[in-house]
Amino acid sequence: MFKNIILTGFMGVGKTSVGTRLAKDLGYTFVDTDERIEADQKSTITDIFAKKGEPFFRDVEVRIIGEILAGEGQVVSTGGGAVIRDENRAVFKKAGLTVCLTARPEVIFERIRHETHRPLLQVPDPRATIGELLEHRARYYRQADMTIDTSDKSIEEVIAEIKKRAAQG
Repeated sequence: MFKNIILTGFMGVGKTSVGTRLAKDLGYTFVDTDERIEADQKSTITDIFAKKGEPFFRDVEVRIIGEILAGEGQVVSTGGGAVIRDENRAVFKKAGLTVCLTARPEVIFERIRHETHRPLLQVPDPRATIGELLEHRARYYRQADMTIDTSDKSIEEVIAEIKKRAAQG
């Protein structure tokens, strides 16, 4: 079994839903990096983006991810853009099994279209933005140890796939 299981992938692919259940099944602790960032900054992600900008947010994210992944026995859900920083991907590789959850763009849009806390999607055409961001991040997402498309799978099916790979060590 791995020290940690790190879930990467775009918003709306199921990182929190899968991560909380997987952690419970494995007896691990579930950690959401965005929640830790908000606690550290005493502000919401949306406010951090609005007031301090994405580069500031990404710098804080690197620090928080490093702190979290110094531990073990965790299922860690990362923000959708965490993979764009080399430092984060390097920490992921050392800290455990990295699993990228994906979904088709139209599935992602349907899952998140009513959410208002997604700063990168507060734009006139969120569907187009989803496609652009997925395309930009694809090369980083592909660096995960395994990838699972959650579009047509239940949470239980996704968890089963992760557990099978994790058991192989």
